[in-house]
Amino acid sequence: MADPAAAPTWSGRFSEPVDERVKRYTASIPFDWRLAPFDIRGSLAHAAMLHKCGILSAADLGDIRRGMAEILAEIDNGSFVWNLDDEDVHFNIERALTRKIGDAGKRLHTGRSRNDQVATDLRLWLRDTIDRIQAILRQARLALLDQAEVHAGTVMPGFTHLQAAQPVTFGHHLMAWQEMLKRDAERLADCRRRVNRLPLGAAALAGTSFAIDREFVARELGFEAVCENSLDAVSDRDFAIEFLAAGALIMTHLSRMSEELVLWMTPRFAFIDLPDRFCTGSSIMPQKKNPDVPELMRGKTGRMNGHLVALLTLMKGQPLAYNKDNQEDKEPLFDAADTLVDSLSIFAELVPGIRVNADAMRRAAAEGYATATDLADYLVKRGLPFREAHEAVARAVRLAEARGCDLADLPLADLQAFSNLITEDVFGVLSLEGSLAARDHPGGTAPVQVRAAIARARNELQQSRS
Repeated sequence: MADPAAAPTWSGRFSEPVDERVKRYTASIPFDWRLAPFDIRGSLAHAAMLHKCGILSAADLGDIRRGMAEILAEIDNGSFVWNLDDEDVHFNIERALTRKIGDAGKRLHTGRSRNDQVATDLRLWLRDTIDRIQAILRQARLALLDQAEVHAGTVMPGFTHLQAAQPVTFGHHLMAWQEMLKRDAERLADCRRRVNRLPLGAAALAGTSFAIDREFVARELGFEAVCENSLDAVSDRDFAIEFLAAGALIMTHLSRMSEELVLWMTPRFAFIDLPDRFCTGSSIMPQKKNPDVPELMRGKTGRMNGHLVALLTLMKGQPLAYNKDNQEDKEPLFDAADTLVDSLSIFAELVPGIRVNADAMRRAAAEGYATATDLADYLVKRGLPFREAHEAVARAVRLAEARGCDLADLPLADLQAFSNLITEDVFGVLSLEGSLAARDHPGGTAPVQVRAAIARARNELQQSRS
């Protein structure tokens, strides 16, 4: 005869055991084991609440705390045995607890369901994960600020349509990356507020008939509020989708940055070099140094986008309240978190190692008539309507192209043929440094403004940490 203790806790309703293939198909323990510390934390808060409300004796609470401490220690040292027959992390821990402490372990589940239990565990895990990612984001932003400070005056071409457009500094370009990550941090902080609401107490879907204290549990677990509707509490996965959306944007930003690193490392640009530890070679071409890390980061963005679409698709047809479909939320969520942590950590380590070829950047900035807009602005400031100034400069560029030289290399007399408003001082305007210095306003690429932006960003990061 089968051991009743080995049967599922819900097996009393059924006349035959679960098919072995179905058991493997429906089990979530192969991936939800990582919720174990959060499951134990939530259970301890729930037990403390049951005791406070007179539902659980002091002796049972003491036994539960002792048993959970032993289980957590076993999980930490790797000696805990996960059992597929127990389906998921929750039943595995509950069964282990009952084996250790007897009936007190069976009383722990009073007033709750696996539905609100798993929703709580997932929110606790995700809250912790967001905090970890925020810390790594901060490191990445600081790394960008350090590099931007070194290169606040390093001239490079700014691009539109990947064509040289106007001179900027490498520091200014890096600060654009920092702004992307700053918005990512803001989105995660906003997402965290909605993650940080307690589902426990919703039970299966309708709440519980026991006189529980949900606010007490919320305080014990550090939640800012309780979920207001029991149906929504157990079935909502908006918080997970929102996290994946924020994560997809983070990876999109890392992908854009990676694309530029890949381009800049090619001999056609030769703007930068990456440390060998972030690159690989070729099995056949001995001269190759491939930027595999940024390429893979670019590729993993598709993986992240897929996880977001997977959860959106998972939820789109579900009626209230909980459905087994929701078991499929964890693998994409866990993998997304792992991908974000790894990608951001590597990016934060890579940025300080970027070696800049300032001469190549400067040569490129001197090509492509990047100061043409400065010449047009010069004419406008002297009274010429912008459209006429635009036309005059376009004709000057055609002449420079025909002669194979830059605008600044044209003789003054040739420039004056396009407008009699041009005088000797135009060559200061057409210089790269003159172009940069002219954009001396908040958000501009003037080195003084880049350094001011760096100082503001450092101050914001410091205040957010305090």
